[in-house]
Amino acid sequence: MPRGNNLPKLDRNALERNRRMYMKDLFSKLAYLIPIQPGPRSSLHALLNQAITYIKELQERIEMLKQRKQLLEGTDDTAGVSGSSSPVVSLRDLGFILELCLISGLNEKFMLHEVINVLLEEAAEVVDVSYSTVGHRIFYTIYFRVLFALELA
Repeated sequence: MPRGNNLPKLDRNALERNRRMYMKDLFSKLAYLIPIQPGPRSSLHALLNQAITYIKELQERIEMLKQRKQLLEGTDDTAGVSGSSSPVVSLRDLGFILELCLISGLNEKFMLHEVINVLLEEAAEVVDVSYSTVGHRIFYTIYFRVLFALELA
């Protein structure tokens, strides 16, 4: 016999089962949307942690792309792009690969092969190199992987 406004036990069980199925469906959708690290079946806790990490990485990437857009549009008077002979350099860790971005003026003498040689001498494997010219600037992007790291004591 039901007490007060409480639902009968069968109805409560059905509601709980529906809630669990709904939550399972939501977690499946989340797992589909984020890149999951290879390994055994992840727990819900691990899935949520990976989603949080992925969202933070996306936020950092958005900020970097906004800054790059400002540079491309010429709204940011960064030193080294217009008047200086030194290129602007930025380095980002993308996990297993590092991204090196170099921005130099179109009329500046800049030897890309020298940068690549330094990376190779420092035990890096160059994965990809690209460049683009926008206005009076050249944007170089080098993706590389560190073959081995020396541990500092």
